[in-house]
Amino acid sequence: MAIYLVGDIQGCFNELTALLVQVNFDDKKDTLYLAGDLVARGPDSLKTLRLVKSLGESAKVVLGNHDLHLLAVHAGIKKAKKSDQLAALLAADDIDDLMDWLAAQPLLQKIPQLYSQAKQQAITNDAYMSHAGISPQWQLADAIEQAQFVHSKLASSERNTWLALMYGEEPNSWLQAKSEIDKFRYSINAFTRMRYCFSDGSLEFNQKESPDDINFPSIVPWYELSKTINNTAWVFGHWASLMGQCSHTNIYPLDTGCVWGNQLTMLRWHDKKYFSQAAILSI
Repeated sequence: MAIYLVGDIQGCFNELTALLVQVNFDDKKDTLYLAGDLVARGPDSLKTLRLVKSLGESAKVVLGNHDLHLLAVHAGIKKAKKSDQLAALLAADDIDDLMDWLAAQPLLQKIPQLYSQAKQQAITNDAYMSHAGISPQWQLADAIEQAQFVHSKLASSERNTWLALMYGEEPNSWLQAKSEIDKFRYSINAFTRMRYCFSDGSLEFNQKESPDDINFPSIVPWYELSKTINNTAWVFGHWASLMGQCSHTNIYPLDTGCVWGNQLTMLRWHDKKYFSQAAILSI
C-alpha cells in the first residue's frame, strides 16, 4: 500500500497514465492524491476526468482554479478561454455526471500519517494538500473550516449561484472578509489562486514568476509567512515556475509544468521519492 501525490495534470492524460505505469499503481491498494487543475490546456481533459472518477476512493482530489472555471463554463456563467481545450469534454454524453462529481470534490485533503510497525512510530508528519497552499492569515483550523464551508456551497443545489460569486479579487485579506460571500470568494482565491502575499499576509494575484526571478520586495511567497507549515507539511500545485523546488523542508510543490512542455511529477509519500514523466504532447 502506497500513497502517491501528483501535480497539475491539465488534461495531460498520456503523461498521467505513463506515470501510473511507472510506479505500478494499483487502485486496489494504493491511493492517488491529485493537486488540482485536472483539466484545461492539455489535449485530453475528458479522458483525465473519466480516469480519475473511475478510481473511486483510490483517488483523492482537490479542486484547482481551472477545475472551478470549468464548472462555471458548464453552468453558462463564463465562456471557455481560447487557450483551454474543453470542447470534447463539454460535448461529452456524460458531462453532467462528470461535473456533479467534480463539484463534489473538496478544496483540502488531509494526507494520513503512515506508521512503521517495526518502529511503532509515525514515519510521516501531519500533512495536507490544497491546490495553491494555505493563507498565512489562517490557522489550520481556519483552513479546514473554510474548505468545508466552500464545499457545502459547491455540493449544494445552489452551486451555480455560488460559482457566479467566486470571481473577483476582493477582499484579498481575511480580516476584511465579513459576509458569507466575502469568505467564499477569499477562500477560493486562497486555496486555488495564491502564490505571493504582501507582508501582512493579504493576497497578491499578478505575479507568477519564481522567487528567484522576481524583484518586488513588497511581496513574498505565501509559505514564507505561514506559521502553519512549521508543524504541518503542505503539498500543493499551481505554481509551475517553482518547478518543484522550495527551500522550506515542510513544503512539497508538485506543479512542474507538464502542459508547458516540461514534465509531470509524482511523489511517493512514505519515502519522498519523486517520479517524473516528460511531456509527450505540449501546447
